[in-house]
Amino acid sequence: PRIDPYGFERPEDFDDAAYEKFFSSYLVTLTRRAIKWSRLLQGGSVPRSRTVKRYVRKGVPLEHRARVWMALSGAQAQMDQNPGYYHRLLQGDRNPRLEDAIRTDLNRTFPDNVKFRKTTEPCLQKTLYNVLLAYGHHNQGVGYCQGMNFIAGYLILITNNEEESFWLLDALVGRILPDYYSPAMLGLKTDQEVLGELVRAKLPAVGALMERLGVLWTLVVSRWFICLFVDVLPVETVLRIWDCLFNEGSKIIFRVALTLIKQHQEFILEAASIPDICDKFKQITKGSFVMECHTFMQKIFSEPGSLSMATVAKLRESCRARLLAQG
Repeated sequence: PRIDPYGFERPEDFDDAAYEKFFSSYLVTLTRRAIKWSRLLQGGSVPRSRTVKRYVRKGVPLEHRARVWMALSGAQAQMDQNPGYYHRLLQGDRNPRLEDAIRTDLNRTFPDNVKFRKTTEPCLQKTLYNVLLAYGHHNQGVGYCQGMNFIAGYLILITNNEEESFWLLDALVGRILPDYYSPAMLGLKTDQEVLGELVRAKLPAVGALMERLGVLWTLVVSRWFICLFVDVLPVETVLRIWDCLFNEGSKIIFRVALTLIKQHQEFILEAASIPDICDKFKQITKGSFVMECHTFMQKIFSEPGSLSMATVAKLRESCRARLLAQG
């Protein structure tokens, strides 16, 4: 089987011709961006500025990605302020329940990635286990929750560094994604409702269809939120989304979701039943629209229209109150 640069096997039905066509033009963009980034990073630090925001939206080159994510997310600052903390977490008191929960998911994490196979040397499963174990000790309110394995796995593939992966996971779970992975998952449930409200406001026909069929948003988008599009969208596209996620925060997830729904609105509106809708939501995450990550990322900032963090905060407040009232 053919393997992509990140170690993932290409599926049988992978459209080589379309990918080659896209990648040859994308390579030109990547080369141009890499030169600009090298110039920007000469000073050593990655400042938060309008220039950096613009650069990040156009994609961070792979060779700079770990460093830029660490800087923009605040993970680097945390790591610098807590030397030795990660290794102390690994040596902490044992927690058999946490260890078992993580171990159960190790073989289910990227079975299609050669770097995570037991037969590979070095096998990244051990690294993944350590990162998740340390995080469970660090944030006992969350411990370990399914979905975190996919996120930590991607972080490891990009950073090639256990400790950096831990601090990036901390930035995501602890700060960027409000309460997604706690046992009650209130933040996750809230954000799925927020997406529902945004769809009703911006794409009313789809909102009306979901209501008419009685489809709960969690049924069609929970994986998008829990896994941050890992194993949902193509790898390169996920990484481009994460570039912005680390810099601009969780509203990026809504931009991506709204763009996917808006682009395929006509197709979704053909659905006549709940299984139909579920199937259509799976299909809209495939094909050339999502593969061509550069144009896709331009679209997420134009298609959904304005979406401020204040709007998201207000919707979160009302949706959370509603969920709590429902008990």
